[in-house]
Amino acid sequence: MAATQLLSASSHLPIFIAGPTAVGKSEIALRLAEKIGGEIISVDSMQVYRGLDIGTAKPSPAERTRVRHHLIDVCDLNEAFDAAQFIRRAQTAVAEIQSRKQTPIFCGGTGLYFKAFFEGLGDAPATDTNVRAELEATPQEKLLAELRERDPATFEKIDQKNPRRVIRAVEVIRLTGKKFSEQRADWKTQNSKLKTQNYFCFTRPTEDLHRRINVRVDEMFRRGLVAETEQLLKCGLAENKFAMQAIGYRQVVEYLRSERDLAETIELVKTRTRQFAKRQLTWFRRHGNCEWVELPPKNSADEILAKLATHR
Repeated sequence: MAATQLLSASSHLPIFIAGPTAVGKSEIALRLAEKIGGEIISVDSMQVYRGLDIGTAKPSPAERTRVRHHLIDVCDLNEAFDAAQFIRRAQTAVAEIQSRKQTPIFCGGTGLYFKAFFEGLGDAPATDTNVRAELEATPQEKLLAELRERDPATFEKIDQKNPRRVIRAVEVIRLTGKKFSEQRADWKTQNSKLKTQNYFCFTRPTEDLHRRINVRVDEMFRRGLVAETEQLLKCGLAENKFAMQAIGYRQVVEYLRSERDLAETIELVKTRTRQFAKRQLTWFRRHGNCEWVELPPKNSADEILAKLATHR
């Protein structure tokens, strides 16, 4: 689908909207869905969890009434969720949406899920409960040392500050005896073609993106992020190592444990979110294979849609 045909979407091919946190993806996807008759598939590794609402900027009940959303609130905090589950659920959602003669609109910032949907996951083994428990109890420094020794290529490329990815890489190496970097994905031809046609990544000038991040974080705390985190701790948040990686919740948990005051916590969440946005942009530039669309400050969603419709 050419960019100039995007708003007609007569063929109901999926549309993919990616970008860093706070860039404005969700609002644009919502307006696009209303304009062309679409449903949104969330590409967010944290919005799948019930209860993680304020800290993940999850679409509000009103927004989910306006447009049907998928892959939001699909598991509890005591359940695991991974890219393989995302692929299965996303493929099902696409089929259901197209059966209603609607257009699937993927929207989110989890680059790995986009890549997994386009390219597949190959033959990597499923998680082994015992091995995973052992790795989760191992200090990050030791895991990185093992990864550096057994698979230098992955060690150089992996996000070393992301415990989940480091653990998974070492887990696969231990289970298979092969380097993680050598286990290539089994490309799915049909999906691979889609990624070069209607896959858009939004960005903004750095100063504008940082301003939007700061405003969002202040609003999250105003809406009750601390109270939400307190409630989630009662439901097992601290035991879910994956969910505890969500920016905002970890810092608030530390605040509740008196590790810093509230003002410092808010500023730390802003800093961590800005750093995360930078990592997201780096990832999409390396792996996205998408059309980049820079959003100027103060444009409305409708003005951005008009820009998107003529973007090449």
